Amino acid sequence: MAPWGGCPHAGNARLLARGAVVPVVLPGEIEGMAVVGHEALREFLAHPDVAKNARHFTALREGRISEGWPLLTFATVQGMTTADGEDHRRLRSLVSRAFTARRVEELRPRIEELTVSLLDDLARAAASDGGVADLRRHFALPLPLGVICELLGVEDRYRDRLHQLSGHVVATDIGPQQVIAANRELVAVLGEIAQAKAERPGDDLTSALIAARDEEGDRLSHQELIGTLVLMIIAGHETTLNLITNAVRALCGHRDQLALVRSGHAAWEDVVEETLRWDAPVSYFPFRYPVRDLTVSGTVLPKGTPVLAGYSAAGRDPAVHGPDADRFDVTRPRRVGAVRSLSLGHGAHYCLGAPLARLEAGIALEGLFTRFPDLDLVRSEGEPPRHASFVGNSVLTLPVRL
Repeated sequence: MAPWGGCPHAGNARLLARGAVVPVVLPGEIEGMAVVGHEALREFLAHPDVAKNARHFTALREGRISEGWPLLTFATVQGMTTADGEDHRRLRSLVSRAFTARRVEELRPRIEELTVSLLDDLARAAASDGGVADLRRHFALPLPLGVICELLGVEDRYRDRLHQLSGHVVATDIGPQQVIAANRELVAVLGEIAQAKAERPGDDLTSALIAARDEEGDRLSHQELIGTLVLMIIAGHETTLNLITNAVRALCGHRDQLALVRSGHAAWEDVVEETLRWDAPVSYFPFRYPVRDLTVSGTVLPKGTPVLAGYSAAGRDPAVHGPDADRFDVTRPRRVGAVRSLSLGHGAHYCLGAPLARLEAGIALEGLFTRFPDLDLVRSEGEPPRHASFVGNSVLTLPVRL
């Protein structure tokens, strides 16, 4: 995989042409596999002989992975994303009650309130710069980051640094020393937040997790607490940040589709679903490991191989989404027999925050285009700068004219 990231879709098309499951070379010349076909990915994500725990990662177990490997955190952080079976169910149960449909719906008024406030901020930023503002910085980022930090009880003073460190942790093109430093600082910052919550508990998820650690030590270790906070912070805002950004780019680039929503022929929820499929916020997510030699879609995935879930590729798989899979079409989810996107996962590790991400993005998009119906992208030559990673999929800035 290209460690510098970039727009994935042309490369995805080449991979899909080779097959639904393809070999890839990860940073550090580590051999891996990527599952890129929709049906193959659906099967793989739910397969009982596929694990998340890095004890199944052959190259790591054999000592061929260095401390500064840019993808090491994905493999070794202790939490839901690297747990299997009963451990996974135990960790997931500690946070799942915060993301039930009812609890998420209760967040709607706060999300709507925050959206209105951020739209005011966006207008002020544009007014001070000739009518142009970076929508990603002033709107798409602070909305999900604000919501997840409120859920976790994280003070405002930590938010910018947590976002910066999150970017370093998911980057795949940085050097070993940067990797080590970013991970150490992220653990230190989250440890400081956890210590403050231990001394002054509140009505938030971090305090609840600390109570589970302190009162029921067998349910959550300190390492698992920090690992859970890492997951919640990164996944809790980066995914939605990219989803909102990608949706705005798609709508501005396809004004006919925006017109369908405004005329009532499609809903904002349709925009969210089509964006998840057409331009997935997470491109390739590390890692899963076959616990035995496993055949998926006619290709053998050797035991212990690190496997990437190719969400952005599966979203445009013509074998499932048709010959027009490359076309952004907000009416697509309404078609008979439509296939739901896998972009927020599938199986036991399906994203807990999926209902929240969908709600935030829907509210954000409706509020944005209602407030600024003539909003459009500021065009420039060439592709805008993108994530230095094949994990996240989006641009780093989104200048718009209101």
